[in-house]
Amino acid sequence: MSFAKVYQALINKAERKGRTEDEVNELSSWLLGYSPSQIQGLKESDLSYGDFFRQAPNPNPKAQLIDGSICGIKIQEIKDPLMRQVRVLDKLVDDLAKGKSIEKITLK
Repeated sequence: MSFAKVYQALINKAERKGRTEDEVNELSSWLLGYSPSQIQGLKESDLSYGDFFRQAPNPNPKAQLIDGSICGIKIQEIKDPLMRQVRVLDKLVDDLAKGKSIEKITLK
């Protein structure tokens, strides 16, 4: 799957609920260590969605504290590290779309 297409779907989900692309980028930066400019560059590349996670410059160890369910799947029960990261980002954006603050979502 193309990073650009999947990431745009996350942005669209947030924007439908009055949130912004910058907020989605902030969550992605917190989770994976990319800068907003790096994310923009990746959106213009042919990077796969999996490689977006595999090549993350600085994954946040606090991401292990994220729990709950996304699409009926309990995050804490996901064994595959890549799938867990994918679902965590989806959960972060879902919480953003539900109106939670960035500070609350990122456990600050």
